[in-house]
Amino acid sequence: MILYAGITALTMALAWTAAGRSRLARTGGSAKRPWMSRRQAFDLFCLTALFVILTGLAALRVDVGNDYGKYVETFHEIYAGTDPAYVVTEPGFNFVVKAVYTLWGGENYLLVFALFAAATVFVFLKAMYDQSAWFAGSFALFMLLGLYFRTFTTVRYYFALALALYGLRYAWTKQYGKFVLLICFGALFHKSVLAVLPLYVLASLPWKGWMTAAGCVLAAGIFFFRQPVLELALLLYPTYQDTVYLTADVGIAANLSGILRCLTVFLLALSCRKEGFPQGGQNRFFLKLNLLGLLLYTCGSFLPLVSRLAYYAITPQILLVPGLIASLQNPKKKRLVFGAAAFFALIYFVWFLYTAPGGGIRILPYQTWVFTKKVWINGADFF
Repeated sequence: MILYAGITALTMALAWTAAGRSRLARTGGSAKRPWMSRRQAFDLFCLTALFVILTGLAALRVDVGNDYGKYVETFHEIYAGTDPAYVVTEPGFNFVVKAVYTLWGGENYLLVFALFAAATVFVFLKAMYDQSAWFAGSFALFMLLGLYFRTFTTVRYYFALALALYGLRYAWTKQYGKFVLLICFGALFHKSVLAVLPLYVLASLPWKGWMTAAGCVLAAGIFFFRQPVLELALLLYPTYQDTVYLTADVGIAANLSGILRCLTVFLLALSCRKEGFPQGGQNRFFLKLNLLGLLLYTCGSFLPLVSRLAYYAITPQILLVPGLIASLQNPKKKRLVFGAAAFFALIYFVWFLYTAPGGGIRILPYQTWVFTKKVWINGADFF
């Protein structure tokens, strides 16, 4: 717990020094002007440090994450050429595992975890740096809301989630061709990301007041058709049939933390309504996704692992909240809203660390293969 708190404080301090609005691109103008300014070079240094620290912590772990052992077993089955009907992981993921093991000349699951850690951290950092109105605020929420630490579990899902966050730019600007291609690529690693195709496109469309109200009523009506909707979900995800997932993580109480997050964001948006939502601004797009996430958590609470679908809708909160705070012009109001958001985020972080050793996450205690005599490479050695 102390390690996670220390890493969070260190990386937030680094992010605070980086200019979130600037781009790491060549500057235009005279040929005599340096291709990278000192400010941009310093930003690059800070971002590189963030990448190294976050990737290193994830790559050096062993048996940290609720499904770490299951993944090691899956890696072995993929490499051994087990019947594809039995190995239910997606083809892109299978290809990467097979390629890494083949190039290594044997099983090295540590290398696979490290590779996905690096890719996931890079895409998250790139998405926040390019799209956030205030990079330091977005990064702080990335850490305090536990999003980074959750990447230690279900590595396929969180890589797909990072790609979905990066793809927001294409959905918002209605570059649907690029958006569909990116999401289809993500589906090669976790097919649940296909859910963002209707979610993000719907949020990118102009909404009228009556349309929002009608949509909420329609979503509430799903309760009367729960069984057909559940059967459709199991048709799309047959691996959940006759499993504990049909009873675990189901119901309003099981999704209460996500619901409270959505409601808190709505309160923040209400306080920033005059300045935070200019015509055509992306904050409005993010707020629509927050509403869709709330509807999934509540009206779809009977679905197994509905939080995975809802997370695609609420993860843009790490862009929305800093964007709303940055939009405020009154310094006193900005400090007040910032303080309230920081207080909520800190409380959430404490709660997250308290629940981190539990089932479903199990990222505490942190263990590493460094400074140990045992060689953590072969899958057989792990078991």
